[in-house]
Amino acid sequence: MQLPPFLSCFQPMAVVSSNSIPSLTVGSLSQLGRRSLGCPSLSLKLTHLSNSSLHCSLNVPENTHEDTPMEKRFPPYPTVMDINQIRERLPHRFPFLLVDRIIEYKPGVSVVGIKNVTINDNFFPGHFPERPIMPGVLMIEAMSQVGGAVILEPDVKGTSGEVFFLARVDKVKFRKPVIPGDTLVMRMTLMKMHKRFGVAKLEGKAYVGSELVCEGEFLMATGSDPQARFLYP
Repeated sequence: MQLPPFLSCFQPMAVVSSNSIPSLTVGSLSQLGRRSLGCPSLSLKLTHLSNSSLHCSLNVPENTHEDTPMEKRFPPYPTVMDINQIRERLPHRFPFLLVDRIIEYKPGVSVVGIKNVTINDNFFPGHFPERPIMPGVLMIEAMSQVGGAVILEPDVKGTSGEVFFLARVDKVKFRKPVIPGDTLVMRMTLMKMHKRFGVAKLEGKAYVGSELVCEGEFLMATGSDPQARFLYP
């Protein structure tokens, strides 16, 4: 019997004569969407019915995700730039370096960075003592620092500037509070870059898990004045 293409990866448990009329009854097709079609763990069982047709069922093992210890279920974020490489590119230092790791980087296109938010961050004692929430302006600052990893790339900026300045933010929306224990994942996408003037426009979105917590458009300018290295960008 010729199996349909999407079942070609399964081995039948019984050989059926070619003159039999097949009838496919799949009891657990909904589970196929959660599994790869290359699954060696799935088996196809063919049995004869009284009317000489075939009964076909998929034996799909139960999901064992609950059996995996919690600490092993979630892989760590990848590291494209660690904190030392970030410090080499950005001029910011404690207490205003708000990027812990770069997890994705496409030169001249986009960058994704993370900020691990902890109760030890020095702004929480005052914002607020009874209900610690990361200030929105610091979320914007963290996102702009992630964007700085793109515009300070030598092949992008086209100048010898070592610092960048946040010139303007537009269309900013704060959608959900960020609290201690959250990991702020920030994606900055380069929209426009005017190398002649050293000005760049970026789109920024910040997430906690899969939830969008902040978004906006950023206008940044690069500079080469060594005395400006310690100015607030």
